[in-house]
This record gives sequence, C-alpha cells and structure tokens, in this order.
Amino acid sequence: MTNMQVGGDWNTILTALLWLVFMLYMLSDLPQKTQFMRYEKGVAVRLGVLEGLVKESISKVKSYLVKLGVSSVDALVNSTLENYFAIEPVSIEPTDIIKRLDHIITVNEDKFKGDLRKAMPNIGRHMLNNIAVSLAVTSALYTVYKILRHYYLLGKKYENWILLMQLYIALPQIVRELLPYVRAVETFAKGIPIGDSAGPMVAFKLVGLSPRIDIEEDTVYSVVELEGRKVYVIKAKGPGATVGKPGKAVAKIAEMLSYNISRIITVDAALKLEGEPTGLVAEGSGAAIGDVGPEKIEIERVAVRCGAPLDAVIVKMSNEEAIKPMVKEIVEGVEKAYQMVLEIIRNRTKPGDNVVVVGIGNTVGVY
Repeated sequence: MTNMQVGGDWNTILTALLWLVFMLYMLSDLPQKTQFMRYEKGVAVRLGVLEGLVKESISKVKSYLVKLGVSSVDALVNSTLENYFAIEPVSIEPTDIIKRLDHIITVNEDKFKGDLRKAMPNIGRHMLNNIAVSLAVTSALYTVYKILRHYYLLGKKYENWILLMQLYIALPQIVRELLPYVRAVETFAKGIPIGDSAGPMVAFKLVGLSPRIDIEEDTVYSVVELEGRKVYVIKAKGPGATVGKPGKAVAKIAEMLSYNISRIITVDAALKLEGEPTGLVAEGSGAAIGDVGPEKIEIERVAVRCGAPLDAVIVKMSNEEAIKPMVKEIVEGVEKAYQMVLEIIRNRTKPGDNVVVVGIGNTVGVY
C-alpha cells in the first residue's frame, strides 16, 4: 500500500467523521443543549453578582441601624424585605380609581412607618424618614433579585434556553443600573442631598429661611413676596428623606385662596436622554412630577379649576445621578431652574397675583 493510498483513506475517514458529527449536531438537540448550558452558567454568574449587591445593601442598612442602637435589627430588616407590598386597585371599573390607589399607597406607607416607629421610638422624624427610604431601596433591590431569580429557576427547570438567553442579555444592563442604588442606601442614611433634590433645592432658594408651615404629612409651604406677587412655595419637609404630598398641599392652598391662583409652576428632576448633558434645564407645560397618579392629578385638577397655566421646569439627569449625591452640573442646573422660575413669575404674572411654586422631589438634606 502506497503512502498516497494511506493518506486518501485517512481523508475519507476524517470526512466521514465530520459529516457524522455534523449530522448528529444538526439532527439532534445538541445545539439547544449547548446553548442552554452556556446561558445557564452566564445567568448564574450574573445573578451571583446581583445577590452580592443585595447582601451589601442589607449589610449597610443593618450596620447603620446597629449604630443607632436599634434592637432586633435582623428581624426588622427581614420583615421589611418580605412583608410590605401594595396590590393595585381594580382598573376595569375606573370610577374613583385614583382615590382607591391613593388610599392603598397611604395605608401601606402608614403601616411601614408605624412599624418603624415602634422599633425605633426614640428616633426623630427626619432620621426615621432617612431610614425608611434606605430600607425601601434595599427592599426594592431584593425584590428585583427575587424576580430575576424566579425566571432563572423557571428557565433552568424547564430547560428553556430562550428564556435564559433573554436574561443573559438583559442582566448586565440591569446590574449596572442597580449599582447606584446600593450606594444610595448610605447616601440616604447620612442625609446627603441627591440629584432628585433639585426641585426642593429650587424651592429653598426661593424662600431661604422663611418660616415653614405644615400643610400635609411631611409637606410644608412658605409665603414670599416677589415684586408685588404673593408666591406660595411648597416642598417636602426636610431635611429628612421624603417626597411629601405636594399634590394634596396644592389642593389645600387652592382652597385656602378660594381658587384665586394665577399660575402654578412645578420644578422637578427629569430623566435625560443619552447624549444630553447633565444639568440641562428645560421648560414645558403640565405637572412635572414622577407620581403614579394621586399627587399629579391633584395638581392638574387645581390648575383646571383655577384656570391657571401649569408650567413645568425640569433639571435633566440620568437615573444614576438622580440617586447619587448632587454633582456640580446639577447644582448649576438648580441655579438655572431658579432663575427660570423667577423669569416666569416676572414675565407671565402681574402684581397682586397669587402664584404657586412646587419643588417636587426627595428633600433629603434640604431644609
């Protein structure tokens, strides 16, 4: 047998083997098995990272509560993670859906803060609000982790590689977006102003150290004169971490003034688009408030009843910047928004008018 014949035989054998492997691969479920193993392992690794973030957040909250001398820290945190949720009202019948939604939200918040007060009876209200928000952030992180873990285990249980592929693709972005929330736990606990404090900070610049008058739960207003106009400035009650009840406060001010309001101006942080600079200030119409419905609709109803134009002034930032300590660009945006509010009042109202300005957002660190 010549060397050429031996080489030809080996080529034939290798070709046959390659065809056999190809046919087995194409006519069996090996591709799906391979993809399943790849995505299952990738999702498991990313879920491990997310689990680490949740544990870090829980550890930070527990450490802070221990420093405050809170007893039964583990029980308090575990109860917060598992026991507080709100079920949306029936939407098939829309009658009074906003009132029903507002009632459910209020009851859930009251229950949560009431349990915190029992566990920490000697903690002041502002500190209690800071702790409540820190726990709420941690609970939200934990809930996201549980939901993602649920779909991961479902995909693994039923060998659904398409479901695992979707998680594999989405998880890196989700983890990246959740990272700032872990850092935010410490920020709220320390009472440092964040990006979302832009609206309350504009309100503070308008009123300075003028007296704050309680008008709603965790909500205050001040009255200042501006070139003959009487300006009613509403914000959450600082410096604790709370957003207050700005819509209900606007409704009470309107009733107090017999609905004699010439203009309503809302100021809030807003999500920027990729490519837009942080701190960009824009003006539009409507109620600038990131509310699920009850507070926003109160402002809109008052504007309609008063026949008052409803202005929106926004300071743009990313999700990450909204919950991080306020950066220089947002501070500069706050100053621009403040000047824009002054310009609106001077140019679009006249002496003797009543004007309402609402600084929407978390007032943590802002008096």
